Amino acid sequence: MSQSYTYPGQELEFFQKAVNWKSYFAAEISPYIGNRVLEVGTGIGATTRLLNSGSAQKWVLLEPDPALASILQQKLSDRQLYPNCELRTQTIFDVNASEKFDTIIYIDVLEHIENDRSELEKASELLEPGGRLIVLSPAFQFLFSAFDKAIGHYRRYSAKTLKEAAPSSFRLKKMKYLDSVGMFASLANRMLLRQSYPTEKQVRAWDRWMIPVSKVADKLFFYSFGKSILGVWERDDDR
Repeated sequence: MSQSYTYPGQELEFFQKAVNWKSYFAAEISPYIGNRVLEVGTGIGATTRLLNSGSAQKWVLLEPDPALASILQQKLSDRQLYPNCELRTQTIFDVNASEKFDTIIYIDVLEHIENDRSELEKASELLEPGGRLIVLSPAFQFLFSAFDKAIGHYRRYSAKTLKEAAPSSFRLKKMKYLDSVGMFASLANRMLLRQSYPTEKQVRAWDRWMIPVSKVADKLFFYSFGKSILGVWERDDDR
């Protein structure tokens, strides 16, 4: 097993309450989720509860932080997560290459990984032909703030840099920016507030008021900019 990892952020409890945001990106992601799923960097399981309907044959929760893994184990014991979940306190490099998945998910995770290209190369080894890789990450490096630094981000992505991180064995299915209104809120924090952490009140206001507007504005602007970026790839069959 790889060396133990400790997640530096303290924001997971706040953002699990962002129900409008989570339902927004879930609608974009759910059609690509298959039957054997690897969720990398599960955290406290908020995304799992959102995306896992219980119908998948296997949903592996990969969480290298022992403290977060302990929270996940308690949720499994309390049946807050479906029984198709299997918890592993590991990184992707601990997963045997003989084990194959049809979906690998990184939701606000890839930006925490220093060598993102090596990470996605390993993901490509674990995907069966035709399998999907799903990545949702913060967008635009010019928005990199004290908050990004505080929670251990190495970078934010543009469409160009996210495409460059993906192995050539992947065929792009979808790439779009989400939350155009939130991008301007992030820019205000970057230039004016310079907060290391948002308050719970700020997260609620963003989720309640800005996300519904973003859902309309994103369409009007053809998903050309936003606070987050979503990429979906498919592994080529002829690899």
